[in-house]
Amino acid sequence: MSLLQLLDVHIGYGGIKAVKGIQLNVDEGELVTLIGANGAGKTTTLKAISGLLKPNAGDILYQGQSIVGVVPHQIAQKGLALVPEGRGVFPGLTIEENLAMGAYCRNDKAGIASDMEIAYQRFPRLKERAKQTAGTLSGGEQQMLAISRALMSRPRLLLLDEPSMGLSPIMVQKIFAVVREVAASGVTILLIEQNAKLALQVSHRAYVMDGGVISFEGDSRSLLTDPRVREAYLGEAA
Repeated sequence: MSLLQLLDVHIGYGGIKAVKGIQLNVDEGELVTLIGANGAGKTTTLKAISGLLKPNAGDILYQGQSIVGVVPHQIAQKGLALVPEGRGVFPGLTIEENLAMGAYCRNDKAGIASDMEIAYQRFPRLKERAKQTAGTLSGGEQQMLAISRALMSRPRLLLLDEPSMGLSPIMVQKIFAVVREVAASGVTILLIEQNAKLALQVSHRAYVMDGGVISFEGDSRSLLTDPRVREAYLGEAA
């Protein structure tokens, strides 16, 4: 069953046509990745899905209903959570307060406390620094916090925008181990990632975006061996 559908979506701003009529589908329980070079239109697409940008044309369906024109907090209340590029943590709030902000749509205190403990088990470093302000954390720790905060809303669909950006190889491995774990728990994920090889290794299906259009799509394992993908995005000779 389709959880998310983009139907001939066009997005432009400031005279730039960033997204030019894309079709994209994410089924319930899938981990789908959208890969492509800088400026391909990937982040713009995520912003449109989460309500931060309004498409000029086309439609975005979530659970079969159009969410075009719905404001971001109402989209979040429908079970869609975004981990933005650059993490977007609240630097002046503690880790604990940031996590609580992720659960602002909920009022089940016991469930919130349980989910906060799960976040601390998943990332023990966050528990060690629970009373520290988020602005004092390293980039990797902030990414841990941003993902944990999004999961506090118990999302049905998780949008991840460049989770490996600027992180050490060891931290990237940790973050992607958690992405796999979250996907295995049943959360549907749409992942945007510049590390194409890693994204294809963890996902079920993939879309390749180039210049605002989807240039090709398919099963992630097939795309890993596709000469076009290997040459253009994996830095390997075709």
